[in-house]
Amino acid sequence: MEQARIGVIGGSGLYRMPELASSTPVKVDTPFGSPSDDFRKGLLKGVPVVFLARHGEGHRILPSEINFRANIYGFKALGVERLLSVSAVGSLREEIAPLDVVVPDQFIDRTRNRISTFFGDGVVAHVSFADPVCGEMSRTMAESARRAGAKVHEGGTYLCMEGPAFSTRSESHLYRSWGASVIGMTNLQEAKLAREAEICYATLAMATDYDCWHEDEEPVTVETVVARLSQNARTALLTLAGAVERLPRERTCPCANALRNAILTEPARIPEETRRKLGPILERYVRGRA
Repeated sequence: MEQARIGVIGGSGLYRMPELASSTPVKVDTPFGSPSDDFRKGLLKGVPVVFLARHGEGHRILPSEINFRANIYGFKALGVERLLSVSAVGSLREEIAPLDVVVPDQFIDRTRNRISTFFGDGVVAHVSFADPVCGEMSRTMAESARRAGAKVHEGGTYLCMEGPAFSTRSESHLYRSWGASVIGMTNLQEAKLAREAEICYATLAMATDYDCWHEDEEPVTVETVVARLSQNARTALLTLAGAVERLPRERTCPCANALRNAILTEPARIPEETRRKLGPILERYVRGRA
């Protein structure tokens, strides 16, 4: 099978991809520990794709427990250059109704004590994150979702909260006052780590509820989320299938060179152990510069 350059991260309700033909499990050992589950490599519409269930099959892993570094490192080690993420979210805007799809272009981080960088241990890098998602991939995702019959909101801010409890009413109203569009618990770390790994990243945010700010709606519950996830799953799968067909083979976006001017540490001063640990990420910038 041809090298898979596209990866898919399935969120709540999307733990497997039946449409992934010739699917085989791939176990990846990383210097950061174990990924959420085995990766699944197969063909989606004839295109090689690698799939990973963010919470593990059977939804075993809390948002705060996800080993984001191992997940993104695993995709990088497998040769993935583009990551399509699917997530369940709550809507913070009247116009974003449950079952609508949002393709956000910004993030606000409200998590606590989550590791969201590969760097440290003797190497310092600061990537640009002003535009945290790949514009090219986001446009493709939005168009594919429209073709799948979804009502799509292109652009907007994803607020990433710690969880696992849902928001208080005061928090929900606060986030609305900040201009946030949707709220979830997972995507911010993925986006940051993907940028450091020079992997394009885009999110398909599937609205399941109005969080708890909407006076005419019941506060979000697991029962509500699960019921709407099953309705959203088909839209997500159709969107992903359409997106992988439409993505151009070659990347022309800046994501592919995010580390070019980001590493501050002199190559000769990077510890050998750190060089080995970050091999797939650092190799092109430190090769032959010991």
